[in-house]
Amino acid sequence: MIGYVTLGTNDLDRAARFYDALLAEIGAARFMQSERFVAWAVAPDKPALGLFIPFDGKPATVGNGTMVALVVDSREKVAALHKKALELGATDEGAPGQRMEGFYAGYFRDPDGNKLNFYCFS
Repeated sequence: MIGYVTLGTNDLDRAARFYDALLAEIGAARFMQSERFVAWAVAPDKPALGLFIPFDGKPATVGNGTMVALVVDSREKVAALHKKALELGATDEGAPGQRMEGFYAGYFRDPDGNKLNFYCFS
């Protein structure tokens, strides 16, 4: 159902380097970009993640209560991707672990402060 999710950034080059390295771990690559945005996906017809410099000219800010959840197929990938995000400059918002029956996730904030997680169902 979701086509794409966008996150704001005030430093597109830095943010793009972060997501190039992190999303490559799940097979995603840049498939669209301009001077104001970059978008990644595993395929053009699959959900995408985009980074944008806000079009209204105001600084990008973090949405309170907003989070992007990225699904993977194993607990090992959740842990590895959470670790990779921290190595790339993210901050920990919840170490990988079981949150409820069958739901395993690791939470972090990217260098712009956007909250994301990698998760799987087991």
